This record gives sequence, C-alpha cells and structure tokens, in this order.
Amino acid sequence: MQFSPTNGDFTFVSSTDAEELSGTIDAPDITLNMGPDATRDTYATTFLRQRGYGWLLEVEEEDSEDTKPLLEELDIDLKDIYYKIRCVLMPMPSLGFNRQVVRDNPDFWGPLAVVLLFSMISIYGQFRVVSWIITIWIFGSLTIFLLARVLGGEVSYGQVLGVIGYSLLPLIVIAPLLLVIGGFEVVSTLIKLFGVFWAAYSAASLLVGDEFKTKKPLLIYPIFLLYIYFLSLYTGV
Repeated sequence: MQFSPTNGDFTFVSSTDAEELSGTIDAPDITLNMGPDATRDTYATTFLRQRGYGWLLEVEEEDSEDTKPLLEELDIDLKDIYYKIRCVLMPMPSLGFNRQVVRDNPDFWGPLAVVLLFSMISIYGQFRVVSWIITIWIFGSLTIFLLARVLGGEVSYGQVLGVIGYSLLPLIVIAPLLLVIGGFEVVSTLIKLFGVFWAAYSAASLLVGDEFKTKKPLLIYPIFLLYIYFLSLYTGV
C-alpha cells in the first residue's frame, strides 16, 4: 500500500509482508550569495589573524564611566598641593603638620607652579630671569641630590626637586614686603635674610635626615647658598 502526499516530498510505503517504513526527502540546494566584498573581507580577516595581526581587528568599547577629569588625568591633586604649601610656609613641628609628606610623596606640578610664580614676580624689568630661574631649580636640585647621595642620604631626585621647588614659597611671601620697604636698606636686608633662612630651613628640615649624622652642615650650607642665589635673581643683586 502506497501513500503519496500532495506536496511530493515524502513517500511512505506500507505492506503486510514488511513492517519497515522507508522514505525519501528531497531538499533543494541553497546557495547564500554575500557578494564579492564579503568574500574579500573574510580573506583579509583570515590573512591578518594567521600572521598575528588580529589585534588590528579588535574594537575597544568606550566606557563612559572610565572617563576621568582632566586634573586626575594629569595627576594633579589640588588638596595635596595646598597641604604641602602649608607645610612649607609653617615648618614649625609644634603646628602638627605631617611635613614629611612633602618629601615622601613628591609631585611635579606643585613645585613647578611655585617656581613659575617666583619667575613671574621676578619678570619686572628682567624677563631673561624666568628661564634662568627654572634652569637653576632643575640643576640646583640635581646638585643637592648628588651631594645628598654622596653623603649617604636616601632621597630621590624627584623628592629633592619637589622640596626645593615648594621651599621657594617664603621668598614669594617676602617679595611684596621688599617692594614696599625697598627704601629702608637695613629693614630690607633683615627681611631678605629672614626669607632665605625661612626657605633654607623648610628645605633642609625635609631633606637632611638623621642618616647624615655629623654631615648635616655639608648639605645645609649648599641649600642655603642656593636660596641666596634665587633671591639675588629676584632682587638683581
């Protein structure tokens, strides 16, 4: 007995002599044509991956949550800079500031801002001083760093650069006073000495540690001379 479906796809055969059912399925061939461009893309992808350039095909997903503010991208912490400024301007231990953070956590932008501010103050009548002050800051700090290492100190160049830069703040503080009382020579000289001692003490108290023992004057004296030279660049004397 034979059953022929109307769609012609299946044929079922049944007989009394056999219990087996047999059938045939005729499926048409299906061809997916994606065009020549897709073929070329497949070949190019395979070619790049075989030669180890598959990373060129990777697409990074932009995550808006990873977008950082500009100050954070530049590693500028205004609160940290402000705290370090206070530590330098008020170096007395009795005030309770953790002054070692100026040395132990050095940064670049804070000292650079202080040096540029001192340079801007010194611009009046002598524009060439600006580049020279920055040069003295960089190479003067390098000299103090090399001397400290020779004497057995455990400091890095970045730490010395930061401390020397921040410690210019006392000279910036006395600069307006020198403009006001410039006619009083004795008072002006005393203020200059006070500013230099203030700056040198702020820097030396941070850089000259107990590891120097009896060699402290060998490092304090060059720091003192460095700030005298900085002041001379401002006053022109």
